[in-house]
Amino acid sequence: MKKVIVITGGSRGIGAATARLAAKRGYAVCVNYLQNQPAANAVIHDIESSGRRAIAVAADVSLEKDVVGLFKTVDEQLGTVTALVNNAGILETQMRVEEMDAARLNRTFSTNITGYFLCAKETVRRMSTKHGGKGGSIVNVSSAASRLGSAGEYVDYAASKGAIDTLTIGLAQEVAAEGIRVNAVRPAFIYTDIHASGGEPNRVDRIKEFIPMRRGGQVEEVANAILWLLSDEASYATGTFIDLAGGK
Repeated sequence: MKKVIVITGGSRGIGAATARLAAKRGYAVCVNYLQNQPAANAVIHDIESSGRRAIAVAADVSLEKDVVGLFKTVDEQLGTVTALVNNAGILETQMRVEEMDAARLNRTFSTNITGYFLCAKETVRRMSTKHGGKGGSIVNVSSAASRLGSAGEYVDYAASKGAIDTLTIGLAQEVAAEGIRVNAVRPAFIYTDIHASGGEPNRVDRIKEFIPMRRGGQVEEVANAILWLLSDEASYATGTFIDLAGGK
């Protein structure tokens, strides 16, 4: 069966590392991005240079029409999706809950939660044996923040990832008999530019001495875990989590 992967938020950080590694593992890759087309194109160039197939598709995963269009494009250009990495997410400036307004909460939750649900829905419709599909695998990129809470920084982001943990467990049980596995990784303290969105680009360096391993993580370490969960080596794993937080 041809392996086709959709990676949301695939133009940077964990998503980009996962796209490059997936291509090496034989996937045709769809790199979804929101605005940064040059970054997405750079990932595509790297993949195509290695002789693999890849496309970049702009879509706001919080909008249902965009998600529907994203998967239709994949159907037409790459074939039926066999793997989904729900990775697109946003993080806003560090602040206490008492300072957060509804607009911020809605932005965070619409991308970090609604986007995951919408992409999972389109994927299940294509993968499920109930709908004539041949099965597949979904990996949700959650965060150790879901169990650590991120007090004083971004409890809203942590709460959105708590919802993704629940989605992972519930969806895994819902589609387990339909040939689909659903798992999650929970990274934290990874060197990516998402920390700049929170107002502290060097956050990992500030707190790394409080991490049991005394260092931050690299995006490639997360990508390796994602690709393992997608692989046949993890064939009996569903509804489960890999924590990538240096022991925290």
